[in-house]
Amino acid sequence: MSIHDEKVYNILGDDFCAKETGMKKQPLDRSFGYAFEGIWNTVKSERNMQIHLGFTVCVIIAGLIFRISKIEWLFCLVLFGQVMSLELVNTALEAAVDVATDEWKPLAKKAKDAAAGAVLVSAIMAAVIGLLIFIPRLFDLIYALAG
Repeated sequence: MSIHDEKVYNILGDDFCAKETGMKKQPLDRSFGYAFEGIWNTVKSERNMQIHLGFTVCVIIAGLIFRISKIEWLFCLVLFGQVMSLELVNTALEAAVDVATDEWKPLAKKAKDAAAGAVLVSAIMAAVIGLLIFIPRLFDLIYALAG
């Protein structure tokens, strides 16, 4: 494959390029395998992903204990996916930048910091929404026990 074909492939994706260049698409199970491998490697190697998973488990347990509503579960599930997806993207971007350059470059720092900032904003908003869901229930429990 020429450099030009590689660029076209990267821009247009598997479906178009498989037809246009005669290249075979990889089997779907292999694509899922790569995706799960990326998730697992991130869970094993990234402390922040481990923290996100720890909070996810705590929220699931609290949700079961406090019997949160279906809509509250929906919010929680969307936020779990959002935060962890952004952490995966952040990890991928950091790795790509590290592969691209060994030396310190302001744009590399800017890219890494922006990706980390996206995860942080998402995690903060998830925490705020979690507090809005669980604090009233916690106060109700405290008043019931005290009273």
